[in-house]
Amino acid sequence: MKSRLLLTIACVCLSFLTVEGKGKCKNNSNKAICVASQMYPGWNLANTLEATGQGLSAETSWQTTRTTKEIIDFVKRQGFRSVRIPCSWDIHSDAQGRIDPQWLARVKEIVDYCVKDGLYVILNDHWDNGWIEVKGFSKTDQIYEKVDEQIIQAKTARLKDLWTQIAIAFKGYDEHLLFAGLNEPFQQYNLFHDKHQELTPILLRYNQAFVDAVRATGGKNKKRVLVVQTPGINISSATSETINFTMPVDPIGKGCLMVEVHYYEPWDFCGQEEGGKWFWGQGQHVENDPKTCEWGEESWSESQFSSMKKKFYDNGYPVILGEYGANWREVGHRQDMHDASVKAWFKDVTQKAVSNGCVPMLWDINASDRHGEKGTLTVIDRSRLEVFCPFGMEGIMEGVRSAKWPQ
Repeated sequence: MKSRLLLTIACVCLSFLTVEGKGKCKNNSNKAICVASQMYPGWNLANTLEATGQGLSAETSWQTTRTTKEIIDFVKRQGFRSVRIPCSWDIHSDAQGRIDPQWLARVKEIVDYCVKDGLYVILNDHWDNGWIEVKGFSKTDQIYEKVDEQIIQAKTARLKDLWTQIAIAFKGYDEHLLFAGLNEPFQQYNLFHDKHQELTPILLRYNQAFVDAVRATGGKNKKRVLVVQTPGINISSATSETINFTMPVDPIGKGCLMVEVHYYEPWDFCGQEEGGKWFWGQGQHVENDPKTCEWGEESWSESQFSSMKKKFYDNGYPVILGEYGANWREVGHRQDMHDASVKAWFKDVTQKAVSNGCVPMLWDINASDRHGEKGTLTVIDRSRLEVFCPFGMEGIMEGVRSAKWPQ
């Protein structure tokens, strides 16, 4: 009887906290910071709605599992508090630029799974066949060729048109839905790696156009939290005094904008498939082993995230770490040290991000095969509703528990 009473009290308290937490940022002086403080950790529905392909079948063209309410429920049970939905729109539009109503309805269905679970959602315009993220900065995707004013104006008009359609469709949704204008502007390394300073003024125009388009639709979009992207979506460019990235002007004033970066550093540990590193972190070094990381460890992540806090969070703009992850591999020797490295990387990056006002959002591709040394950026197996990489999951949650959101 006593245990049943305690369980009842716990359920009532949990229910109270859930209801009490809803909507508490509506009248906050800095809504973006308040919302961000409730969003970590976050999870990406990756390789799904942003995939190429025609019609509704695109959802399973890069991975094989159709998104269900049960998947979102499972994600929530793991401890995630927000979902980023990478999404394509331009490739799902007709010759007049109108978004396919069936596609829009399917996106809304998935957004609803999340919002009804009390999760925050970030909905973006992802790579989308590179119509703006590549071809808004170079005339071709083969070699860099500077865009002219006519192209910039045409891309700006299309961006505003798309976001006007999306914003109107989601006009009635509350603060649990956030919009992110782009994904990774001029991220294609072979074209743009040395062009960030040159191209940032164009990016600033696109970011401003996105904000203006959403705000002009009125309703709940007037004060919806919006997320804008940095040059190449990397921290070094975002914080560079030479590149001089600045935030757009919001017609409603300060307090409803966030900024986005991604983090896969060091790349040879996190994402490089052939010849990558296996061992990361001061506690996981294998002596005289070339598979041990030589840079990008704890002191590097601290410098990166503290620089974001200084430039953005401390000036009223919380940060979305829209993607981060590290390949879990089947290695030839010392698998235990590699597993420990994966856990240590996730714990360190998650803790550093949160403690510096950044919302970390796991990039999770639903490919539960490590392919030996190549590895995979998969933590959750959606088809089985199981945790595939326990080391990544443990690292994330330990990182959250050891972090302290800045005041």
